[in-house]
Amino acid sequence: MIAHPSPRLRQTDNTRRRGGPGLARLMGAALSLAFIAGLPVMARAETAAPAAAGSAEAGEKVFLKCRACHQIGAGAKHLVGPELNGVIGRKAGTVAGYSFSDAMKNSGLTWDAATLRDYLKNPRAKVTGTRMIFVGLPKDKDIDDLLAYVGQFDADGKKKP
Repeated sequence: MIAHPSPRLRQTDNTRRRGGPGLARLMGAALSLAFIAGLPVMARAETAAPAAAGSAEAGEKVFLKCRACHQIGAGAKHLVGPELNGVIGRKAGTVAGYSFSDAMKNSGLTWDAATLRDYLKNPRAKVTGTRMIFVGLPKDKDIDDLLAYVGQFDADGKKKP
């Protein structure tokens, strides 16, 4: 018996030591059954289910947080930040007529969904030295929705069909 100050922990420790039902034992049994049944035990990243697509309508509401510094759509102009028409697929720091920080120009990033997701979560962690002062979007759903909204616009600010 293991001496432990808490009777409850002492009982748990002793149960596991005697081979009682512990998490590791249950997981081992489940994996064994899956293997015997021929079920895939681990999925590769390429075969995992894709992330849920966001809602462009909900993304338009999320974009209200961005509107103080950015514009998107027909007639969008640079404000504190660059206009965001056609941002998905564009190389970071390359919009004509906007003065980007050296950190952004030299980041080597291309704005695909995964890169934007990381950046929107925590801009200063993704591009150290960026002038963007926004702290980020903590909710994955908000990021998914925002990407769906922003992804609708081509480089000319027209909504894609």
